Amino acid sequence: MALSAEDIADRPALHRSVQAQSQALIRIYEASPRLAAVFATQQRWLMGHVGLALHFRRDPRDHRKQLTMARFIEVICQNSVASRNTAEAFVKEMLHYKIAEYLPARDGRTRPLQPTASTVETFTGWVLAHLRTLDQLDGGNRLARFLEQPEMLARLQPLVADGLLSSHPVREPKQTFSLFIWLTNGGIVMDWLMSGIDPDDAGLDRIPTSVVAIGDFAKWLKLSRTHLARKLHDAEELGSVGWLGQRGHSVMWVSSQFYQEYMTVQAAKLAIVDAAFETCFPTPADG
Repeated sequence: MALSAEDIADRPALHRSVQAQSQALIRIYEASPRLAAVFATQQRWLMGHVGLALHFRRDPRDHRKQLTMARFIEVICQNSVASRNTAEAFVKEMLHYKIAEYLPARDGRTRPLQPTASTVETFTGWVLAHLRTLDQLDGGNRLARFLEQPEMLARLQPLVADGLLSSHPVREPKQTFSLFIWLTNGGIVMDWLMSGIDPDDAGLDRIPTSVVAIGDFAKWLKLSRTHLARKLHDAEELGSVGWLGQRGHSVMWVSSQFYQEYMTVQAAKLAIVDAAFETCFPTPADG
């Protein structure tokens, strides 16, 4: 049976496992900053999942079941992810940065698209990071089973995309998490903040991170220091972050509420991945 979000949230290993997952996602960002930046806000991240799902579900014999600009925009609007103009601009950006590419057109009407091989490879790293986390939670062997049949990505990813699009905790997170998901690279900002937390401190009201200087943080993320500082100030106004001493000269902390918001979204996301995995790799019945 796949783990539920509630099961995951109750696992003692969750804090340490998610910290390792955050560090793995940061390594993916460092290896492919251009690709990671393209999926830098939650809206863009969801659009990326939709595009991959349409690609993996394509039917070359049926033009209505191919990844095209028109089909992508239709699904994005149906699921209220973004406006038509935003979806169209996103596809054009994918093509410009060679994250997606056109396939040869079979007729003059449609121009199918596909993600490039490097895009699929980078996304596979995202899947591996989450399967590793799930294994750490319950001692499972999902990662090994997936690596034996990596072609199952084509079945797994569309199910993950469906789950993300229909998940209230993912689509409508609490206040501080919501504040960051609209910031460029906001997801990686939160991963960076959380990756430096000692899991043994998770029960504190103010949990120390490893972040001291905003300027260094912004430079690493290729963000405007002013923009990042403004978001952090907004989070500070909510009581979600602060400094243990003088601002910029001491360690930043995150509130226990912000930390729990982050962990709630991670648990929901991991449950979606596990449900998709269980569908693709069903556990044999006992006996």
